[in-house]
Amino acid sequence: MDPAIVDVTEQTRLNDAREKQVPWKKWGPYVSERQWGTVREDYSENGDAWNYFTHDQARSRAYKWGEDGLGGLCDDKQRLCFALALWNEQDPILKERLFGLTNSEGNHGEDVKEYYFYIDSTPTHSYMKYLYKYPQREYPYLDLVESNAKRSREELEYELLDTGVFDDDRYFDVFVEYAKADPEDILVRISVHNRAAEAAPLRVLPTLWFRNTWSWGVDPRKPMLSDAGPGAIRAVHPELGEYWFYCDGAPESIFTENESNAQRLWGKANASPYVKDAFHAYVVSGHCDAVNPARSGTKAAAHYVLDVPSCGSKTIRLRLTSTRVDNAFSDFESVFNSRIADADEFYQRIAPRSLTEDQRRVHRQALAGMLWSKQYYFFDVQHWLREHGSHPLLESARREVRNTEWFHMLNADIISMPDKWEYPWYAAWDLAFHTVSLALVDFDFAKEQLLLMLRSLYVHPSGQIPAYEWNFSDVNPPVHAAATLWLYKYEKGLGRADPRFLERSFQGLMLNFNWWVNRKDPAGRNVFAGGFLGLDNIGVFDRSAQLPTGGTLEQADGTAWMAFYCQSMLEMAIILTDYDPIYEEVAFKFVQHFMWIAYAMDRVGEHEDEMWDEHDGFFYDLLRLPDGQTMRLKVRSMVGLLPLCASSVFEGDSAHRYPKLMALVAQFRERYPELVAHIAPTDAGFIGYKERRLLSILNRRKLERVLGYLLDENEFLGPHGIRSLSRHHLEHPFVLHVDGQEFKVQYLPAESNTGMFGGNSNWRGPVWMPVNLLIVRALVQLHSFFGDEFKIQCPTGSGPHMTLFEVAQEIVRRLTGTFLRDANGRRPVYGGATKFQDDPHWRDLILFYEYFHGDNGAGLGASHQTGWTGLVAPLLDLFERVDAKTVLETDRWSVMAQVVKEQVGGEEVGEKRRREPAPSISRTYLYPKVSL
Repeated sequence: MDPAIVDVTEQTRLNDAREKQVPWKKWGPYVSERQWGTVREDYSENGDAWNYFTHDQARSRAYKWGEDGLGGLCDDKQRLCFALALWNEQDPILKERLFGLTNSEGNHGEDVKEYYFYIDSTPTHSYMKYLYKYPQREYPYLDLVESNAKRSREELEYELLDTGVFDDDRYFDVFVEYAKADPEDILVRISVHNRAAEAAPLRVLPTLWFRNTWSWGVDPRKPMLSDAGPGAIRAVHPELGEYWFYCDGAPESIFTENESNAQRLWGKANASPYVKDAFHAYVVSGHCDAVNPARSGTKAAAHYVLDVPSCGSKTIRLRLTSTRVDNAFSDFESVFNSRIADADEFYQRIAPRSLTEDQRRVHRQALAGMLWSKQYYFFDVQHWLREHGSHPLLESARREVRNTEWFHMLNADIISMPDKWEYPWYAAWDLAFHTVSLALVDFDFAKEQLLLMLRSLYVHPSGQIPAYEWNFSDVNPPVHAAATLWLYKYEKGLGRADPRFLERSFQGLMLNFNWWVNRKDPAGRNVFAGGFLGLDNIGVFDRSAQLPTGGTLEQADGTAWMAFYCQSMLEMAIILTDYDPIYEEVAFKFVQHFMWIAYAMDRVGEHEDEMWDEHDGFFYDLLRLPDGQTMRLKVRSMVGLLPLCASSVFEGDSAHRYPKLMALVAQFRERYPELVAHIAPTDAGFIGYKERRLLSILNRRKLERVLGYLLDENEFLGPHGIRSLSRHHLEHPFVLHVDGQEFKVQYLPAESNTGMFGGNSNWRGPVWMPVNLLIVRALVQLHSFFGDEFKIQCPTGSGPHMTLFEVAQEIVRRLTGTFLRDANGRRPVYGGATKFQDDPHWRDLILFYEYFHGDNGAGLGASHQTGWTGLVAPLLDLFERVDAKTVLETDRWSVMAQVVKEQVGGEEVGEKRRREPAPSISRTYLYPKVSL
């Protein structure tokens, strides 16, 4: 056993933040990469957020609900912000934020057209490192827009490298590093490397500004930035207090206001001559009168004029601190060296020893991306609706405005984002997956994120969890219970079980579960029509819209998600029974729910109105027409694999520990023997290896048939993971004709070619990390039940026979291999991008894309969706620490806790906590009626 990580400096900071409320996380990378084009900033008549507030307007127009910037930092309420601005003396505009195409401009939807990398971060952000690659030629804004507009959906996206702007290595690598001397003392180092063979000029403007909170009539108190002598700026905020910003080398300080340039935007007079885009006007256009000669305002910058030598570098040193100091840079290098050493120590300790250097690189950058993707998210929906004249309590309310039914919401928190440029708003089901990765580095933050979505200021009074700001009422897969359970059991394995966290989550999830049962099973048949559910683009129809055939769509994935939800709630209730026996009967409610749901998918006998197709041996969505006729939509997709994921195993001692529950289960089996035999875990009976119990939609026969598709390389098993749509549909597309319209589903290994679901339609073949994780989890669970005797051929038809544990290992090997160098030194994630494959300044910089080419593993979609693709870190961990024998012979959750054992206290601390009495849980209960 490694020495306990409790002696690691970064872990001490985390402990101090939790136990002593030391504000180590007060300052962090909480600035968005894009605030323009968001719903919050949209005040249009037609809800066209992308075109109402554009990138071109962003430099001149003050935001109301958030801020964006390059490599930004701010406090946890985003009052004072810091970010980088650059000018290469060629561009038409100052580079203050990332550029990308809007949803309507890109041939495959919105897409950032920049190269930037989250290289490192500790969980308290005591050390962070970011890289932005800035061309020395004029940035090709127009070329990117026009060339992408000419491309069809069948063609690849036109990328920044394709423009030639990086040819001959004529670019700067601009590194931004942060190191905290203490929670309120932040050192900033900007290192500019010229990769070209000739010297090149560069303007660097480290910028400090206050989010505009004074122009909207809510809080008239105005903060102030002012000159405090050579190389120093004083910042005063009525809530935040006083800070000092020190700039080494005494550069020129320039000041303006973070207020809109009404003259440029709308042809109206400005209230002040000093406006948000003043630094652009001053530096790029040479307008000296654009900045405030009084050297004060709400936005300030240090103006560095650099001449960077060929293949050389220049460094800028800055410091933001709450204490005025005489020599701000005397300890600068020593603090940086200490924080880098702390980060190295932390990641060295939490990564499995057996990882290779390249695996460690991917592991660390994945977690760094997770930590950099935090964002302060502010949205007072009631206030926003009033401004739009659409508050539902107003008599004249406009009902067509989005999110009118969510007027109760007030979001003002640090939240883990999917991607701070393409998705700079939380997506509830993404967030659940984020916590699995975040638990590797920061348990407290992971748990806070799960509880956040269940708070009364987020969850709807009906019990619905908000989806995302474009439509909070859309339906995300219900994975929060599973994530809650994973975190609880991980932490319990470390010796610090947190039943209060589990019960708080359980009570909120009960409300949400009832919402699903009462709202998404309209016919009361225990089948679910959730709508979007994340898998919309796999299907025949837009599942969030009215069906062109009329009638309803009964979704195999929606129903499987609910079966999985039941299993997770059942496990949680059983755990809580150890603290209060009242939960034992509650647990049985979820057993019943699961049984009826599983049975509804495939009843005894042959029926055409159920999801299981006995002839094919696969699950399909069911279309129920207005005249009562039904038809299966025979698309072999992830929709039909999700029932496999609804598999949970219970240890053999459950029969003795929970007699009331087992008596109720026995009574159920006696009353419904045909039902249980049809869906039970094995054809031979209810008991598995070491007397374990299994709840699964698939009995052994069905499992073998579904696995036959899953592991067939001509179907789902790709070289880099499980595809979202079977490759079978490449030559055999599914086609349906309705009233002269043709609806076609064909395997496409990269982006989709249909615009049915909006500009960003991605799911007709690529590999998708989160559902791959669920499949791996299910296989490990099933292995612990069936044992080594159950083997399946992998790949189907040509490979060796493997245990389910070995199959899980093989899938993980393919998934993680996407990011690792292969035998030729190439990373599949970068496909044919020569620069990324061969250049020493590019090839070890990892991007964690939204999804991956189904045949070659190339990264596609959002390029920084570390949110769920960061799952590669726990996948790298899992099979480096856990072997098949251990999974079979021990409690699997205790085994999986080994993944993070060292980071929360190690063996010694864990044993001490195990000896302490278990804390009592709350005696205040909220039991909504659980309907069947």
